[in-house]
Amino acid sequence: MYGIIDIGSNSMHLNIYKRENGKTSMVFTKETAAGLASYVLHGRMTPDGINKACEVLREFQLLLEQFNIEAYAFATAALRDADNSQEAIDEITRRTGIQVYILSSEREAELDFIGASTAMNVHDSLFVDIGGASTELVIAKDGQMTNSFSMRIGSLNMYNKHVADLIPTHKERKAIEKEVLDALAQDPVFSQGIHPNICGIGGTIRAAGKLNNDIFGLPADSMEINASNIKKIIKMLENDEEDDLVSSDTLDILVRLVPDRVRTILPGLIILHSIIKLYKSKTVQISTAGVREGYLYSKIMDEAQK
Repeated sequence: MYGIIDIGSNSMHLNIYKRENGKTSMVFTKETAAGLASYVLHGRMTPDGINKACEVLREFQLLLEQFNIEAYAFATAALRDADNSQEAIDEITRRTGIQVYILSSEREAELDFIGASTAMNVHDSLFVDIGGASTELVIAKDGQMTNSFSMRIGSLNMYNKHVADLIPTHKERKAIEKEVLDALAQDPVFSQGIHPNICGIGGTIRAAGKLNNDIFGLPADSMEINASNIKKIIKMLENDEEDDLVSSDTLDILVRLVPDRVRTILPGLIILHSIIKLYKSKTVQISTAGVREGYLYSKIMDEAQK
């Protein structure tokens, strides 16, 4: 049994996996919307953010102790990019006893690809993982990872930076789109190209799938989004420039389908739409696996080589 803890910028996850006869299956999962990216002030993770991480980790720890399972924990952008990153990690480890490994942006992208490619047979695709404080992109050709790129743009930090009320206005959407496109323009590989198919990884993409299936009357278990639907969803849900109030229809949809992402889903969809528009993508396939599974498989492979 393996306990994998993902200390993300928007949510913290605990997944417990069972390895039997060479096959791996997930037997338990728990998600807590900790919102760690919101606790970064002037580039530093605040004491309240460290307290929040410790609080959630202790909850996870109690669950793992019941099954006598060792925890493997990693942190992504919110802790990775904080100026006091190592100091915060050391404090979290001291208080919880859980050793936390900080994933580099390159390693996070690689593990996204490893995890998703084990769940999906995608040979040529653009892999996209929109987190709370960063977005990872990977280009795959013939089933192999060829290029990766990470930008410090995520659903939660874009909400905090650009959105004044609960839901972005058209003007705020354009500001987020510009920031995404400006970031991608910095990389010679990711500044151009056509990628018809996106393999979407992570909570933002899964939440987009829930909205897509409900709004367009598709089966609840559909795992593919027509890329053009993302812009339609944004236009349907975004705030009117002349009205600060969120419409009751918008609030009903968000609370019913993505209650833990009411603030962050629209900024996340705007990031996704910007990527779709740049690369002329036609479909978004939703992966059931990502960085946590990639981290697990890397652990299993390391143990097999010992």
